[in-house]
Amino acid sequence: MLTLLYVLLALLVFGLLIMIHELGHFLVARACGVGIREFSIGMGPKILSWKGKKPFGTTNSSAPSEDGEGEIPLIKTESVEENVTQYSLRAFPIGGYVSMVGEDEESDLPTSFQAKKVWQRIAIVLAGPVMNVLLGFLLMTVLVLSMPQLASTTIGAFNEGATSPQYGLQVGDRVTHVNGTRVFTGNELVYEILNDGYEPVDLTVVRNGETVELNDVLFPSLVSEGITFGSADFRVYAEQKSFGNILKHSFSRSVSTVKMIFDQLGDMIGGRYGLNAVSGPVGVTEGMVTAAKSGATDFLYLVIVITVNLGVFNLLPIPALDGGRLLFLVVEGVTRKPVNKNIEGYIHFVGLMLLLLLMVLIFCKDIAGLFVR
Repeated sequence: MLTLLYVLLALLVFGLLIMIHELGHFLVARACGVGIREFSIGMGPKILSWKGKKPFGTTNSSAPSEDGEGEIPLIKTESVEENVTQYSLRAFPIGGYVSMVGEDEESDLPTSFQAKKVWQRIAIVLAGPVMNVLLGFLLMTVLVLSMPQLASTTIGAFNEGATSPQYGLQVGDRVTHVNGTRVFTGNELVYEILNDGYEPVDLTVVRNGETVELNDVLFPSLVSEGITFGSADFRVYAEQKSFGNILKHSFSRSVSTVKMIFDQLGDMIGGRYGLNAVSGPVGVTEGMVTAAKSGATDFLYLVIVITVNLGVFNLLPIPALDGGRLLFLVVEGVTRKPVNKNIEGYIHFVGLMLLLLLMVLIFCKDIAGLFVR
């Protein structure tokens, strides 16, 4: 029974993250005067739907000409009944969408997506991913505030069996860079060693007020699901929990989370991670259930990673994603000429089909993983 409640909690949170993403598109589109046909949370069959009360655009009508002779037809639109936003909740919490007038079809309506300036359309496309990333930053601040202590980058002690002291690392060293990457918090330091420390790394430390370069420092390694990681073999001093430190940790750890996602994408392309390292809604839900059982802190951190992941992944220049649409808008802005809508539509359609195929493969992999264990 308790596990079922955790599953429901995970599904609820996952749905909320999608809703926030789509809400970003919706709010900016409305602010730019774009008509919204449907605002949907989830995919598949409708569970619940209702129509808004406020119509967008104008109805079929005509007005007298300036000289009083004849009439000037107003811009034709749909009927008021069709010209309202439909809000939908669908069966599968694996996505969502905002269907805008003129987004994927030719339209001469003033409320059409295509009728808006390029910068307005770019703002609409960016709004969803930005909302997810901003939410991640906000939740990271909550996480930092909830922590009893903040970890510095100053070495306080070494664990038993530590190897890094043999390569020059000392107690009292304040680590500033790992393989050239700046680290501001202990969490960032541990992550960079985890990500890069399976091979010798270069460290920059401040020792007695002087900058010291330590080259080819070797840390212990660990293997998880066939992937080798580095292991920080030390403990760090705590920092005072001041207003400035809270801001530093919140911002730095948020940026580090974004970097972590790009690191993982790069490692996937480079072959370090395989398909087994990728999770779809089933795998994500399972991970959220596990994190919820571990405690509120672990659960909140995973939610942060997921919402930032949603934002960053959607910004990739892949057809059918926000980043793919953004790429076409940038081309239009540079060339001053819109890309042929039919060509763009075909490209997005192919991209969507490939993404759906990938989702099916990941879904099958996640389901199989539930029974193999």
